[in-house]
Amino acid sequence: MEILIAGGAGFIGSNLTEFHLNRKDEVTIIDNLITGNNKNIESFVNKNLVKFIKADIVDYDYDELPTFDIVYHLASPASPIQYKKYPQETLITNSFGTKKLLDFFVKSHSGSFVISSTSEVYGDPLVHPQPETYWGNVNPVGIRSCYDEAKRFAEALVMVYFRKYKINLRVARIFNTYGPNMEKNDGRVVSNFIIQALSNHPITIYGDGNQTRSFCYVSDMVKGLYGLASRKNLAGEIINLGNPVEKSIKEMATLIKELTGSDSPIVFEKIDQDDPKKRKPDINKAQKKLGWNPEIPLTEGLKKTISYFKERFL
Repeated sequence: MEILIAGGAGFIGSNLTEFHLNRKDEVTIIDNLITGNNKNIESFVNKNLVKFIKADIVDYDYDELPTFDIVYHLASPASPIQYKKYPQETLITNSFGTKKLLDFFVKSHSGSFVISSTSEVYGDPLVHPQPETYWGNVNPVGIRSCYDEAKRFAEALVMVYFRKYKINLRVARIFNTYGPNMEKNDGRVVSNFIIQALSNHPITIYGDGNQTRSFCYVSDMVKGLYGLASRKNLAGEIINLGNPVEKSIKEMATLIKELTGSDSPIVFEKIDQDDPKKRKPDINKAQKKLGWNPEIPLTEGLKKTISYFKERFL
């Protein structure tokens, strides 16, 4: 198959690239490397296993590209540190960039289109766990709105194109994901805690640590994205992808401290504005429509991720 991955040098995108290469698919990546990392894909590029286009999806001229079997749109800053550093780019990528990719998809008559949305569209949810039918509780002008509202707009734009052109578009609402190719300074819970623990620095919890998240190992996420892209009769579907096993942030800090054998103290600092108190996906739809369930237990996934951080950063 011919695969296009916008944002293919990022954390999830590079893992998705490797997944498709293992399937012997032909992969083209577009990434401006604003938050993606060339190290995630350099082995593939050096061996001519992928076609890498260093470009911004907002500016790129898509006329030179062929028809693809699957187009994945994962191009966007995605962690709190990233989208707070690049708020305008986050908004523009998910609006103008999404439109450019959709226009290319329509013109090229490609097979299926999957956009990576986010659990952040639910905001600080008042419904728990969060089903796809929940409209969310989002501050439209808060510090996180550059990401939350960008993704909500991107979803709205995808659905406009779906209704207008009757084309094969699908939306993945991705919940917290972790694993190899994460960046050490991306501000995500898992990467923060692992780096702090391995360095024997204080493990920093923002707030009281009772807020919860659900953590999905990246190989499970990649399988979910491919299932969403490849299954028939899913045009116009919006599907949660995430692990429904819920953990408090305090529990995560304690577990990572144990797995790393760290002497780091656990410290508490002021929490950010609009930080969600609970986050857990309802994955009934993914189970029924995709036959998908996360398979990697948290402890196993964390051990693999700790090994990755040791090898790459320490």
